[in-house]
Amino acid sequence: MSKPRYWLIVPAAGSGQRMQADCPKQYLRLGQRFIVDITLSRLLDNAAFSGCVVATGANDRWWPETDASKDPRISACIGGSERAASVLAALDALSERADDDDWVLVHDAARPCLHPDDLRRLLSELGDHPVGGLLATPVADTLKRTGPGSREVETTVDRRDLWRALTPQMFRFLALKRALESAIDAGYPVTDEASAIEYAGQNPCIVEGRPDNIKVTVPADLALAGFILKRK
Repeated sequence: MSKPRYWLIVPAAGSGQRMQADCPKQYLRLGQRFIVDITLSRLLDNAAFSGCVVATGANDRWWPETDASKDPRISACIGGSERAASVLAALDALSERADDDDWVLVHDAARPCLHPDDLRRLLSELGDHPVGGLLATPVADTLKRTGPGSREVETTVDRRDLWRALTPQMFRFLALKRALESAIDAGYPVTDEASAIEYAGQNPCIVEGRPDNIKVTVPADLALAGFILKRK
């Protein structure tokens, strides 16, 4: 039996409204490069992927301007209004190339600070895992829970077993596809690929990653990402 191959999916169909910019956040620039170009290069230049699919918005006019759009390793498909739909569209685009047991890594388009060591550790630790898993960091802040619609603290949440989910998240092609289809059909809120796998009754494994693998979501994140990348 041949070894499973590795495929990369990057959902990039979101509008990034919290960034309050005139383009989706993945098309903002850090230095002279689009964030999505930085993100893709940090993955494709540091692991042996058999291919990559980027799921873009139906009215995306920025993608053709990227370096990635001209990279022969990368193809694009039209994503959906939600992340899960975009990932599923990319899986469909890979369906004639990927085998059921191949690994698929899903990474956020606006998460450009992934360290190569974290990527290598994820691939190494999950290579023989029956389910797959994700990069995550332990929650360091004290967490408070308020009542519904209130800002009054009801309790302090025990953080000892809590983790902050990051990407990439890595699962088998067919298992991820079926999990997403099932969750979407049931109307289950899929916030990341691991939540779909959990909905399917399986337990993803956490691989501890660096806390500076940040996602650019609000304006302050842009400067922080630039600082992190300069240090790397």
